[in-house]
Amino acid sequence: MKLGIVGLPNVGKSTLFNSLTKAGAESANYPFCTIDPNVGIVPVPDERLKLLAEFSHSKKVTPATVEFVDIAGLVKGASKGEGLGNQFLANIRECDAIVHVVRCFEDENIIHVDGSVDPLRDIETIVLELVFADLEVLERRIGKTAKTAKAGASKDAKKEYDWLLVLKKHLENGEQAITVDLGDDEANAFKRSLCLLTDKPVIYAANVSEDDLANDGADNPHVQKVRQMAADQNAEVFVISAAIEQEIAELDDEEKAEFLADLGVDKSGLDKLIAASYRILGLMSFLTTGEDETRAWTIPVNCKAPKAAGKIHTDFERGFIKAEVINYNMLLMAGSYAAAREKGLIRIEGKEYVVQDGDVILFRFNV
Repeated sequence: MKLGIVGLPNVGKSTLFNSLTKAGAESANYPFCTIDPNVGIVPVPDERLKLLAEFSHSKKVTPATVEFVDIAGLVKGASKGEGLGNQFLANIRECDAIVHVVRCFEDENIIHVDGSVDPLRDIETIVLELVFADLEVLERRIGKTAKTAKAGASKDAKKEYDWLLVLKKHLENGEQAITVDLGDDEANAFKRSLCLLTDKPVIYAANVSEDDLANDGADNPHVQKVRQMAADQNAEVFVISAAIEQEIAELDDEEKAEFLADLGVDKSGLDKLIAASYRILGLMSFLTTGEDETRAWTIPVNCKAPKAAGKIHTDFERGFIKAEVINYNMLLMAGSYAAAREKGLIRIEGKEYVVQDGDVILFRFNV
């Protein structure tokens, strides 16, 4: 999973990136301090792995990972070369979803590029730049496809040309590509292949002060506006304090838990963000465990057993025979694999089995 972090300058993007990844991206109180897109890979927190590793006496624990890409602060006109221009927009195209950091705190010591805190205006600024960048992509593609389509030599070209025109009109109306349904699976698959910026799921990170963190921004009018807008868009939103995340970044798990408890908070920003990412992308994890390794594998929700097996190795999918499945809680309660087998807790599932979050699976295959 790859997430691109975007937002206006000085909204807390790089501070958040630093705290999530501990990668040390430069952050300062002026625009464009992030000159290159910074990349950090973060393990997905999963308490189940620790418990299973202890259960199996595993030599190695391998969590699922998330790759974060910190994009330089965008400003009005970025798609036309303003600020650092659109050189960083290409990096967002490679991401599965966009994390849009929105400033929801007042601080006269931290300048705002537009002079005041207004999250909806800030979001509109970024979205318009993404729309303009997508329109450029569509216009180039339309130019390439037009001749072939009009000549009638290719039915596929004609279909693509028509789809491109629908998309272009939609974006020209100020709408995002993610909100248009082209009518059938083939057309929507074509839309996804274009990797349009506005076709990506969005997670809004409402960056608040420490005082607003404990009640999850309930009394912050800026946060309420972002939540309403996110609900209208079927987008995810979570409240975070980038400054607090920076403070706890270097703490160990026990110290971090104590620090958050003192603030009246039960989850870190990373936990909230990853949970939101899994929900909006329709992902979950199944688990494998043994003496050599305990590992989490990220798959789409409603994934069938052979496809899940292919996540481990293509041979597992190609030669799939069956899957031995047990929920991780039931396995831990049984005390051992042998006890779980004796009690009939381990199920034998075939090719049509839909893998569930938290399944511990042993695949049988033959190639």
